[in-house]
Amino acid sequence: SDLIVILFFVITGILSTLGNGYVIFMSSKRKKKLRPAEIMTVNLAVCDLGISVVGKPFSIISFFSHRWMFGWIGCRWYGWAGFFFGCGSLITMTAVSLDRYLKICHLSYGTWLKRHHAFICLAIIWAYATFWATVPFAGVGSYAPEPFGTSCTLDWWLAQASVAGQAFVLSILFFCLLFPTAVIVFSYVKIILKVKSSTKEVAHYDSRIQNSHILEMKLTKVAMLICAGFLIAWIPYAVVSVWSAFGQPDSVPIQFSVVPTLLAKSAAMYNPIIYQVIDCKFACCRSGGLKAKNSLKKSR
Repeated sequence: SDLIVILFFVITGILSTLGNGYVIFMSSKRKKKLRPAEIMTVNLAVCDLGISVVGKPFSIISFFSHRWMFGWIGCRWYGWAGFFFGCGSLITMTAVSLDRYLKICHLSYGTWLKRHHAFICLAIIWAYATFWATVPFAGVGSYAPEPFGTSCTLDWWLAQASVAGQAFVLSILFFCLLFPTAVIVFSYVKIILKVKSSTKEVAHYDSRIQNSHILEMKLTKVAMLICAGFLIAWIPYAVVSVWSAFGQPDSVPIQFSVVPTLLAKSAAMYNPIIYQVIDCKFACCRSGGLKAKNSLKKSR
């Protein structure tokens, strides 16, 4: 079983590093032309690459040795980095969902969302992730080894020890999982309802508006898939963590806690696959838009 886990970490680590590295490299070649939503996608790739580069080697070496190999300081660093990049990913997806919501449902707001707004948003995302990842170092919470002993995470078990520990765990759950998830779900539910009601309206517009609408919807589909993949990967881990925090001590079997952890750590691999698979459709969309523009010029 250890060999299977190690192979899983190696494969997901390689695919995640190559995939996210490729997204960042290709985006850097056209960095001045990136749309706000694409800038957010690059930021998501940076977060996922951070999870892979910082986390995977430590986990693989520790699984080989059947114990955490890097001491207490290494454990806290590993826990901080994992939570920092994971929180950054989720808040980035929250920002993307809001961008899609404004673009699709409130055009008057969506039209003024420019590149510099995206960079301001990135600064807020990194500050938010830094704050919540660093809070445990202030004595409010802590990082600790996972039950199976080969990686580290937030010390969910503090909730068993004190009211302050419970407040810490509940704050993390609300601000770094429940609230962002609620914003994402709200945004995409609103988008789905809006799209159903406006599809017929768009059909009456000229080809330029139709192509623009199609491109916005492609971006929205990518964002929805990425968010769904992230939540599917992380929610089982969150459930097990809450169970560990507020259930009976040692009520979560160690073998049972390994699977959600592996699923969560593989989340960084999905996003570049989703992005690149649908990116070819973006290219088709753009080429379609160019043909429409050329034909419009000829007719004029």
